[in-house]
Amino acid sequence: MRNINFVSRLLSVCLIAFGLFGCSSPSVTQYANEKPNLDLSEYFNGTIDAYGIFTDRSGEVKKRFTVLLVAQWKVVDGKKVGTLDESFEYSDGTKQKRIWTLTETAPGKYIGRADDVVGDALGESSGNALNWTYTLALPVDGTIYHVQFNDWMYLVTPKVMLNKAKMSKFGIDLGEVTLSFYKR
Repeated sequence: MRNINFVSRLLSVCLIAFGLFGCSSPSVTQYANEKPNLDLSEYFNGTIDAYGIFTDRSGEVKKRFTVLLVAQWKVVDGKKVGTLDESFEYSDGTKQKRIWTLTETAPGKYIGRADDVVGDALGESSGNALNWTYTLALPVDGTIYHVQFNDWMYLVTPKVMLNKAKMSKFGIDLGEVTLSFYKR
């Protein structure tokens, strides 16, 4: 009987450890050697077209949209500062605007701000990848929900970037946004 209790406890500890460590997110540094190298101020400069979908947690496409992004960078107090002016058009005809201000705080480290972002978006890039984490004030049927985003971007070619963002609230998966960017 003592052996059964020991085995049971051991299995419980293993399952808890797997739950804590087996589901961890990738680190942006694991992409350090991937090419082409992503330089935000280079890629997000000029006009970029994006095409995307929002899927709920079951995988059903709930919205389709396009984005026209016009971006420019300048140096302010010795730091690179970018403005990304995004114009969204959804398949149901609705339109939305978001203007990001991105500041490079150190090589590969960024802070982003926009009117509908709660606090600061924190970004880190390495190799061909960028990871953003932020909270978005998302309007749904007249109510504003604060939704967390874990946003990954991967530069595929000098003109094409893919973006996958997981949305959650209280740690519960709500869905994903998938985008493809094309730099003109």
